[in-house]
Amino acid sequence: MSAEAAIERRRTRRLTHFLAQNVGLVLALAMLVMAVVLYGAAYWIEQTALPGMFELTSTVNNTMALVLCGMGQAFVVVTRGLDLSVGGVMDLANALAAVHIKDSVGSMVGWSLAILAIGALLGLVNGLLVAVGRLQPILVTLATLSIYQGLAIRVLPQPGGSIPPVYSSVLVNPNWPTALVYVLVVALIWYAFRRSSLGVSIFALGNDEQAARANGIDTVRAQIAAFTLSGLMSAAAGLFLAATATAGDATTGNGFTLSSIVAVVLGGMNLFGGRGSGVGVIAGAFVTTMIVNILFFSNIDPLYQSFYEGLFLVIAVVLGALISRLMRRRSR
Repeated sequence: MSAEAAIERRRTRRLTHFLAQNVGLVLALAMLVMAVVLYGAAYWIEQTALPGMFELTSTVNNTMALVLCGMGQAFVVVTRGLDLSVGGVMDLANALAAVHIKDSVGSMVGWSLAILAIGALLGLVNGLLVAVGRLQPILVTLATLSIYQGLAIRVLPQPGGSIPPVYSSVLVNPNWPTALVYVLVVALIWYAFRRSSLGVSIFALGNDEQAARANGIDTVRAQIAAFTLSGLMSAAAGLFLAATATAGDATTGNGFTLSSIVAVVLGGMNLFGGRGSGVGVIAGAFVTTMIVNILFFSNIDPLYQSFYEGLFLVIAVVLGALISRLMRRRSR
């Protein structure tokens, strides 16, 4: 074998190994590209024009809450758990924002920080019950979901309140897709987290809890931190949701519990823990939104929307599993 052929073979093996290790992320990005193309085609057929700045801005603004909520869910999924309370945290954050945030810098900044702190505290409660109480994450967060939703309804019994226009413009500018800056910030947060000692501990916990303990990792602390981060990100999602609607509703976060799991799965996260990419989750969130847009411009009956969303999810999961197995075999 010539030197050139040997070098080319090594490059091919490295590329195959990289794809095998990051198949979830690659598939998520591929699905995002495909979703954008299909959306453009459906929009063209319906409107005889391509989507413009308004459509881009609307899509980004409508996806931001799911990006943040999905990222919060991802922190817990890495530990082999699920956080079903993310929708309840969003509800409470949404209600508090609509009731208390007023048109002054002090109120906007102060209450935003307070709501984020409350979200982190609610996540901390989940983490303590799971890590210290040794309870199942699904059972704990299903219970706290109802509690947090009840608190949200207590704060805002019926839809109402208002969000200052300035606050909405800062988070979700209706004229330009400036919210893409926040998408970049979220990606950078994941990048920093993944390379921090806390991130290493959380991923180690998800890979093998016994091995992590044997290597001196405080698995209880790691699990508590994962749920706390989930609560923090869910509260941020609630703020963006309130800013998008310019008002409050103590029930609007309910659907995000399932949507966050969908975004995580489409983003290539391993539900058995220990593997996944935050960038993939961001892509998964946008794919989830794009699916809704595609169905809308394809004139699909809204009654069948859930059917097609579920069908797309099943296809994505099966395809991802098949490609992952194929790439791992080729990398051996």
